[in-house]
Amino acid sequence: MEDINNSEDKIHENNEELTKQVEEEKHSHTEEEKPKKSGMFTKKDKKNQAWEELKNEHENLLTEKAELHDKFLRLYSEFDNYRKRTNKEKLEIIKTASESLILQLLPIIDDMERAIAFNEENNTSDAALIEGFALILQKIKTLLKQKGLEEIVVKDQFFDTDFHEAVTTVPAETKEDKGKILEEIQKGYTLNEKVIRYSKVVIYQ
Repeated sequence: MEDINNSEDKIHENNEELTKQVEEEKHSHTEEEKPKKSGMFTKKDKKNQAWEELKNEHENLLTEKAELHDKFLRLYSEFDNYRKRTNKEKLEIIKTASESLILQLLPIIDDMERAIAFNEENNTSDAALIEGFALILQKIKTLLKQKGLEEIVVKDQFFDTDFHEAVTTVPAETKEDKGKILEEIQKGYTLNEKVIRYSKVVIYQ
């Protein structure tokens, strides 16, 4: 009987020993896994940080690209406006380059026209001279017309301050004639649609 009790005590002691060993091993495994898990979390955090940095850098590059594109568009627009303005100024210079010369020629044309009209009105016998004057005058007018010179039309027109200069006025015989041009004293001209000399006229008032 005593032997049985001793055997049970030994079994109980062995069980306690085994339980203690198992607990120690579990504790040991837990302690070993902690650094591993901690290491795993550290690597994951580093990856997340690297990803965030790349994401931020990508967003910064996109912003910089948009700013550069906007700056390019503004510079291109400014250059295009400058080019158009320069071309317009060049064209204006070309159109008006001969204005001074033409203005000096106009009195000569006036004199030639008056001389021809005088000879025609007085029936002078020198027809060849008149014809020569008329031919020269026509050539000059043709040349100037090619340069953009045009006579301002006054026949059957009403007075227009954009084209005419009133030298004097006469009373209108009818209401319909009021403001109408009666006579042209001196021809007016435009050069490339710009008035360079107003027509001097007499108008009905």
